[in-house]
Amino acid sequence: MKPAIRNALGTALFSSALVIAGWAHGQQAADSVAPEIATGISDRQAVSTGSFMVASANPHATRAGRDVLAAGGNAIDAMVAVQFVLGLVEPQSSGIGGGAFLVYFDSAEGRLTTYDGRETAPRSATPTLFLDANGEPLKFFDAVVGGRSVGTPGTLKLLHETHKIHGKLPWPDLIQPAIDLAQNGFEVSERLFAMLSADAERLGVHEETRLYFLGADGKPHPVGHVLTNPAYAQTLRLIAAEGADAFYRGPIADAIVETVRNGNPDNPGVLALQDLAAYEIKEREPVCLPYRGYNVCGMGPPSSGALTVGQILGILEPFDMAAQSPSDPDTWRLIGDASRLAFADRGRYMADSDFVPMPTRGLLDRAYLDERARLIEPGAVLQPDAVRPGAPPWDHARLWADDESIELPSTSHFSIVDADGNVVSMTTTIENGFGSRLKTGGFLLNNELTDFSFRTHRNGVPIANRVEPGKRPRSSMSPTIIMKDGQPYMAIGSPGGSRIIGYVAKAIIAHIDWGLDVQAAINMPHLVNRFGSFDVEKGTEAEKLAGPLEELGYKVNIRDLNSGLHAIVIAPDGLTGGADPRREGTVEGM
Repeated sequence: MKPAIRNALGTALFSSALVIAGWAHGQQAADSVAPEIATGISDRQAVSTGSFMVASANPHATRAGRDVLAAGGNAIDAMVAVQFVLGLVEPQSSGIGGGAFLVYFDSAEGRLTTYDGRETAPRSATPTLFLDANGEPLKFFDAVVGGRSVGTPGTLKLLHETHKIHGKLPWPDLIQPAIDLAQNGFEVSERLFAMLSADAERLGVHEETRLYFLGADGKPHPVGHVLTNPAYAQTLRLIAAEGADAFYRGPIADAIVETVRNGNPDNPGVLALQDLAAYEIKEREPVCLPYRGYNVCGMGPPSSGALTVGQILGILEPFDMAAQSPSDPDTWRLIGDASRLAFADRGRYMADSDFVPMPTRGLLDRAYLDERARLIEPGAVLQPDAVRPGAPPWDHARLWADDESIELPSTSHFSIVDADGNVVSMTTTIENGFGSRLKTGGFLLNNELTDFSFRTHRNGVPIANRVEPGKRPRSSMSPTIIMKDGQPYMAIGSPGGSRIIGYVAKAIIAHIDWGLDVQAAINMPHLVNRFGSFDVEKGTEAEKLAGPLEELGYKVNIRDLNSGLHAIVIAPDGLTGGADPRREGTVEGM
């Protein structure tokens, strides 16, 4: 990209320090609510531009996407540039060794669609992949570290195929910023250093991973160390010249399979060359639910994101959330119990619908959601025996057992709007932090297969999200585009494992019901309830709600809740964006 473009636009970098300030600095839904809005984690303000915008988790990636848009590229072009840079500077979260979901609005066609780049289980995978010799589930990290957990990567195929359909600028030009950065190096940030320090032992298992992330003394490279990645640069040069085929066939594919099968001899995987050669992305219809005059749309199965976010909002629809104060524990009782009911359905029914029948329409049926909402009575916490999967309408009946999969947070989300009104909302991941800890060609390989249930059955009843050859593991990634009167209004999403769903739902409620601007909605402390216990964000004013929530009858865990919400609101007079201060995210545009 031309330096003049970058210099003219400047940057919109903000401190990522967790400064104690106000929950909300935007408009209020009602005067009665405003004085009760408590303290949030940052005083970061929303960014406004008139033409185009990128919001991502790292300033290098945001800048690469902004430069593409400034050079006349569109949202898909910028998406490609952002992802290749994220895979370099935020390797613990995403990259070409992982998978992604894309929700996309094509302004020329006036059409919303989704693309599924989720990893698939190898053809040689069996339902007992994560069971030990006694038929019991492996411990999580015993399954993760090594090739056993690696699914067929989908991110690169998603980037390449969607660019062929929707892209504008030449493919090689979009990869060049990542090549240059990999060759010249970037400084290790405080966040990357902290994550390397916490995971140094596991990162030391595989030689290529160890040599890249750790020094000769076995300690992570310090903050400010310039980290170069010539292997990644070379991989990207091949991909720039040959497209996705360079990854799914040939020397790169050979190296991936070799690493999966032999990178950790104590935990080998079963990925084969035929799995890579046969991988396909899938275009799917979005899953949408009306909420307060908006249409909240996202990724359907194999993601549970849009369905579970949709159920939470749908269950809350009969309640006057605008009149509820975010400082009132009863507000979080409503949100928390709606979430618990939605997660009960998620655990029972949601999986890869290409493999298992799912009541997708039934889970969002208005009469069914009203039935679920009636379970939430005034002032009373739902007791555990009342939080059960419901009986949504089915196109055809099928009995499933409840899922037992573990989904830990390490993912990334970015949102992009271009000058023509095309919109990208993309969540991208290698699953756990640093994935399988196996590295080849300068990039890390995912551990996505551990998103399957380790068990196959419960009491003789099959679990919908069990491992099967070619199947895509269930995800909580929730890339979302909210529509208003047939046009995109907001792009939003977050990393965070299964808590993604709660983060996204909270931000939507804060913006739509409480009238907070997009940054203020992101800044609000998190309170998340998936399975009965409330997770309350440590170090925030939300801690004041811990006691009242316990008095209501909840168990409360005060902990770090490291979301990465990145969102853009689209209005007739311009764009407004927000980046999560819990990470290194920035918003830039023009």
